[in-house]
Amino acid sequence: MALWGNKDLVTNAGTIGIAYTNGLVTGTATTFVTAGVSAGDVLVVGAGATFGYAIVESVTDATSLTIVDTAGLVDPAADVPAGATYAITQEPLYTLGDSTYRAPESKDVGFSTSPVFTGVFGVDSTEVSIANTATGDARKYAPAHSGWVGVTTYIDMHGNLRVKTEVLVAGGISNDNAADDTEYPNT
Repeated sequence: MALWGNKDLVTNAGTIGIAYTNGLVTGTATTFVTAGVSAGDVLVVGAGATFGYAIVESVTDATSLTIVDTAGLVDPAADVPAGATYAITQEPLYTLGDSTYRAPESKDVGFSTSPVFTGVFGVDSTEVSIANTATGDARKYAPAHSGWVGVTTYIDMHGNLRVKTEVLVAGGISNDNAADDTEYPNT
C-alpha cells in the first residue's frame, strides 16, 4: 500500500453503496478491476465528498471492494445508500487524517462568514502552467509546483475571493481527468 500515487482519478464509473457492518462497497456499472483500483487508493464518496473518504483495503471484482474502515465517512455508523457517486484517487493518505481537509469538502467554519472550501487536487504541469498565465480569480489558484495540492478558499469580509494553495507532495500527476477542471483547467 503506497502512501500516494500519481493518478488524480483512477475511476468514477457507475455508482456505489457501502455497508457499515463489513465495509463492503457494492458498485453498479463499476469497473474496479479493469480500472486498476488497488489497496491504498482513496475512495471519495459523494460529490464533494458529501459522504466522506475511505481507504481501499482490497478489490474483489468489477463491482465489489472492501474499505479499511468507516472512520473517514461523515457518519461512520450509517450505510451509504446505493446510487452514490464516487471517485477513486491516489491522493496522499495522510490528508484523510488532516482536519484541514476533512469531508465534506465545503463547510461553514473558520475565519469567514461564507462557506470555506477545502480539498486536495492532483495538479499536473499543464494545469500549473495554465494557472500561472491566467488572469483574475483563476490566477489565484496557481500552486508553486505540480503534485498533490491542498486548496482552501473563502470570501473575505470585503467580498474578495481568497485562495490558499499548499503543495503537499511535489511531483508528476498523470491521468488528470478529475472534476477539478473548474479550478485547474487542462486547456
